[in-house]
Amino acid sequence: MTEAKLPGKENFSEWYHELLKAGEIIDVRYPVKGMCVWYPFGFALRRNVYDLMRELLDPDHQETQFPLLIPETEFMKEAEHIKGFEDEVYWVTHGGTSPLEIKLALRPTSETAIYPIFKLWVRSHADLPLKIYQIVNTFRYETKHTRPLIRLREITSFKEAHTVHATWDEAAEQVEAALNIYAEFYRRLAIPFLFARRPSWDKFPGSDYSIALDTVMPDGRTLQIGTAHLLGTNFATTYGITFENEGGEQEFANQTCYGVSERCIAALISVHGDDKGLVLPWSVAPVQVVIVPILFKDKERTLEVSREIKARLAAAGIRAAIDESDERPGAKFYKWEMKGVPIRIEIGPRDIENGVAVLARRDGKKLTVPLDGLLASIEEEAADLQEAMLARAQAFLASKVKDCETAEEARVQTAAGVARVAWCGSEECGHRIEEEVGAAVLGEPWRSSEKGERSCIVCGARTEKCALLARQY
Repeated sequence: MTEAKLPGKENFSEWYHELLKAGEIIDVRYPVKGMCVWYPFGFALRRNVYDLMRELLDPDHQETQFPLLIPETEFMKEAEHIKGFEDEVYWVTHGGTSPLEIKLALRPTSETAIYPIFKLWVRSHADLPLKIYQIVNTFRYETKHTRPLIRLREITSFKEAHTVHATWDEAAEQVEAALNIYAEFYRRLAIPFLFARRPSWDKFPGSDYSIALDTVMPDGRTLQIGTAHLLGTNFATTYGITFENEGGEQEFANQTCYGVSERCIAALISVHGDDKGLVLPWSVAPVQVVIVPILFKDKERTLEVSREIKARLAAAGIRAAIDESDERPGAKFYKWEMKGVPIRIEIGPRDIENGVAVLARRDGKKLTVPLDGLLASIEEEAADLQEAMLARAQAFLASKVKDCETAEEARVQTAAGVARVAWCGSEECGHRIEEEVGAAVLGEPWRSSEKGERSCIVCGARTEKCALLARQY
């Protein structure tokens, strides 16, 4: 790896694309627009991130997998849902050279693939609740400007969960449980976010309501990094998903769905990365510790001790690597900083004589620690590094959200962040806000404790409601 510098992060778009390449996350040179190839290092990061999601879901969800192809007859049943996706669907029309009797859609999302089977699986109240998830690829014919990991035609890592419940209230409780899972997921990734109930015109097609998680990117735009939808009985009515209640009567089931895509990795890279490269949380870094032996004399002894350290770390479950290349130390430091390794161990003959090693954290902190207490020191620094990453990211997000009293104030604020404005809640005023501010209504803050009556910035009506406004990816 050469030591060519990245563009400064203030040039976010250029910095982001160069870092995906230099950090060996994604290769965008695949000859289909909006489809990318994971480098092995990037795929290892992806695996660790989604294993974390599995860890959080598996206690009360079951992982499964449904087919990629959806018959047009099933896909077209839910009119409101299809209206939201009709311009984004890829259709398979031939098998070999023979036209198909029924066209097949490449799933843009899987409700219309899963719910005909739910009709067969759900028979009685004893079958409820049903909670499943899958991590699959989905396809959407994006006509907007595509961006790696942010806006793609093939979403390679779509985690979608689908649940079935007896009552609407139980489904609403599941939406809150899903949001708790996502909050913990992003806490572990040290990514702060805003909860917002999407406005009626921007909710998931076919849902009663949608809650989204948005994080703020380095340029002030927001990125939607998760959603949870209460579907009520809308899809159950269409697909005939009923159950026999305890009184022996048939009822339509209530449902939810919630999803996260590889946008979580785009956020991870963008929120934490710096001008030196990737900055990865301890829990998901493909390499958590890299050992850099300083090989200017007594090379064999230094390598021997380095390999012993790696073996000790591996036995403790730490993902470690040794850089035994002939490059000079500075080049090695650059290489592993670019890859976002949380902790680097530097060790040379003099360190070995003194029974110590140098720990260099990715945030620049350096300390000398005894070799016999190395594991404890690494664990302590890893925990402190995680807390520091989260605190730094939270401070950035807080700095980007501001209360605004007028549309003009909000216009200025949304050029580089998120505006919070009074909104009466009406769709008419919501659309006028978007037009006058030149930004999207993310929705009403969800789980917000802030109260206080103000005047809607459009119609002047007194309200306790407010809206978050931002430019979006």
